[in-house]
Formats: sequence, structure tokens, C-alpha cells
Amino acid sequence: MGDSGPARNHSGEPGGLDQAAGVFAGVRPRLFGIAYRMLSSSTEAEDLVQEVWLRWQACDRDTVADPAAFLATVTTRLAINALQSARVRRETYIGPWLPEPVDTSADPYLGAERGEALGFAVLLLLERLTPTERAAYVLREAFDYPYRQIADIIQVSEVAARQLVSRARKHLLSGRRAPVTGAEQRRLLTAFVAAARSGDLATLEELLAADAISYSDGGGAVRASRIPVVGGPRVAKYVRAFADRFWAGVEVEWGSVNGQSAAVLRRDGQVFTVLTVNASGEGIDQVLWMMNPAKISTR
Repeated sequence: MGDSGPARNHSGEPGGLDQAAGVFAGVRPRLFGIAYRMLSSSTEAEDLVQEVWLRWQACDRDTVADPAAFLATVTTRLAINALQSARVRRETYIGPWLPEPVDTSADPYLGAERGEALGFAVLLLLERLTPTERAAYVLREAFDYPYRQIADIIQVSEVAARQLVSRARKHLLSGRRAPVTGAEQRRLLTAFVAAARSGDLATLEELLAADAISYSDGGGAVRASRIPVVGGPRVAKYVRAFADRFWAGVEVEWGSVNGQSAAVLRRDGQVFTVLTVNASGEGIDQVLWMMNPAKISTR
């Protein structure tokens, strides 16, 4: 067979694996985007995409009419199974669990197609959905898959796929207020960091919504509040209470994680916290302190 002919044996013909690698590389960013939005963990998403690559190497690729659709299907189904296992692990997680941040300034392709289902507010709400609802929502809202293809991927009828997406949308709409613009979120975060650092209680109270919640994810590895702090006044007093010791020697670097502004906090050159806020017209609704070294060690 000439070099220009299609591979007849997925492992035996020279160049067959190179061709497979080229196809996979072309869709890999989308596969990672699906896996991350499903699992809220870049580490777990990377492992899952590697598993998809191994399966792609091993399968009879001559039988695959649409490689991109095939690989998206494998990724989504593996992610549904992985999410079910992840939820069991998260039930025993020490303290609040927060998504693992992704540096979207260094990883711009993650939100390149569509930025939906990437921000922390939405990722936290997605945790309330069933794995199948989450898959349907991610495929539709983040990647604009047609309902017929979503139905094929998650193995339901097209009517059921539409219902899953509709139900997921309603869950998310009922669970959050309309978010502020990116510029306003950055302004509020900057003001919050300044007020937190100086222990300015009045400004903190002014910035926070009345029902604001502060979540600290230390994973049991570092000192962090093991229960959410609820209510704007309580959050303000909580932040002021540890201002002196928490902010001593801290360098603040501004970055973009999950498509939103974040403060990357370093002490002695080491990142120890990634801090961001979710906000609405009411003010800052959520303060997210991501402190688990396993989630921020790659920054």
C-alpha cells in the first residue's frame, strides 16, 4: 500500500500511529475542555484524556467514521463514570471542596470555543446536577453540540437529551444571581484584597452581599476553616480576624483562573492561596480561598 493510502491496521502499518496522534492532537483541547468541566479538576481531566488516548491507540480506527465525535463520546462517557467515583470521594473530603483552578491566561484554549461552564460559580452549581445532566449541559452550553449528537453520546433519546439540558439550565438559573461583568468582578476582588489586607471592616461589609459565603478549601492539608462562613457581616469579621497573621509577608500577583480575575498569593516565593470572588449586583456573593497544595502546586 502506498504512503497516501489509509491505514488498514491500526497498529501494524508504519505511520498509522503518527496519523492517529495527529488526529488526537487536533481535538485534544476540546476533550480536555469537556473533561475539566465535568470533573472540575485539571489533574483528573488530564488523566482522563490520557486514558482516551490509550483507547484511541488500541481501537480499530478504520471502523471510526468520525474520529472527533468518537473521541468526544469516549471522553464524556469516561467522565460520567469518573464523576460518580469522584463524588464518593468528595463525601469524605475535609472541609469545603472547591474546583481546582485552571490558569486560563496560560491555557487560553480552554475557553476559546465558548467560555460557558468554566467559571467557579457555574462549576459549583454543576456539582448539584446528576452526572448525565451535567454532561448534557456541558456538551450543549460549552460546545454547542446538537441534541441528536448529545443523545448519541450519553445514550438517551433526543427528547430526553433536551429535557436534561432544560432541567440543568433551570437548576443553574435558580441557584445564582446575574453575574457582574469581568471588569466589575476584578474591581470588587481588588477592593476586597485591599480591605482584607488592612483589616478594614467597614469596607469589607460594604463589598459583601448580605448573604455572602466564604469557602476555604484546605483539603485537610493546611489550616483553613472547615465550614463555610455564612452572611456578609460574619464573613467581614472572619476576614478581619486573621488579617494580621494571614497577610504578613504576602505578595499578590493578579492572574486569570477559569476565565475570571484571581489573586495569586505567595509567601517566600511559594503560592499558598488562589483567591477569587463571585459577584452580582448585590455585591460579592462568594469568596473562594483555594489553599489545598495539591490543587495549586502547579502554579
